[in-house]
Amino acid sequence: MHTVHSSRPPMARASALAVATRPVLVALALMLIPTTAFAQHFDFDSAPVHSSLPISLTVGGVTAQFSASGSGFSIQPANTLGFTPVGFGGLCLYPNSVFAADLSISFDQVLSDFSIMYAPEEYACDSSAIMRVTAYKDAILVGSNLTTAPVPGTWPVGTLAFSSTFEFNRVVVHYERAPGSGGDWGPIFMADNMDVTVATTSAPMAGLGAPRVSVKPNPAVSLAMIRIEQTRSGPLTVTVHDAAGRLVRTLVAGVASEPGLRTVEWDGCDDAGFRVGSGIYFCRVQSPTGPLVTRIAFRR
Repeated sequence: MHTVHSSRPPMARASALAVATRPVLVALALMLIPTTAFAQHFDFDSAPVHSSLPISLTVGGVTAQFSASGSGFSIQPANTLGFTPVGFGGLCLYPNSVFAADLSISFDQVLSDFSIMYAPEEYACDSSAIMRVTAYKDAILVGSNLTTAPVPGTWPVGTLAFSSTFEFNRVVVHYERAPGSGGDWGPIFMADNMDVTVATTSAPMAGLGAPRVSVKPNPAVSLAMIRIEQTRSGPLTVTVHDAAGRLVRTLVAGVASEPGLRTVEWDGCDDAGFRVGSGIYFCRVQSPTGPLVTRIAFRR
């Protein structure tokens, strides 16, 4: 298996390194509180050798369903190429062709953490491919992460990981971009040693008489109307955060409020007055009975 792409112009190595292990989207920590969690390790050694995906594997009560796009992957010995990538061993996921294919993994339980070891097809390259993992809760996007192998070379090894306080039950592993330095490479990868953390999560406990919060329209395009029905007197704070938990906008800051209905408007701008981009944001309502968090989707 050998594909040569040598016509790409060289690029600065910094462009690849800048995205290494860069989280693109993670959910707000206030959304869910983990109560119990346990980790499981999948090494594929118990999988049926030479079988093509889809397959299912169960480890420690966690079942993972592996499937793929294109020509897909199969279970093969890690030394099929005549050598074993560093950290690989026994059986692994092996590409069925020289053409790119996405690896999709669905779980029967919700996760808080995922990682998998991978090795892209590269031969003495000065930089390595960019890989992406994208996480979903059913059909809802939770977030994604990019990484590159820390030590480039021949079939270099990296670990692609994603963690979130917002639960997810499916991930897609995707070959995002070729090595920036060019060279001899192919858009395929091997994979082994998958680790997952299964988390039992629960929503934050709101006090008795907690306010009811709703957002309309949602998704919003230019203006989000946040409707708050407060049941107790006391200070009210309303803030908007991005998907990484960073403060975007303070809409109400500790204002004394009486019981009743009030509407707070968010125009899609941050505290500096700049318009935010499309994506998922979180509105945090802090009242005398505790915090509540609701999600706002903004589209441009």
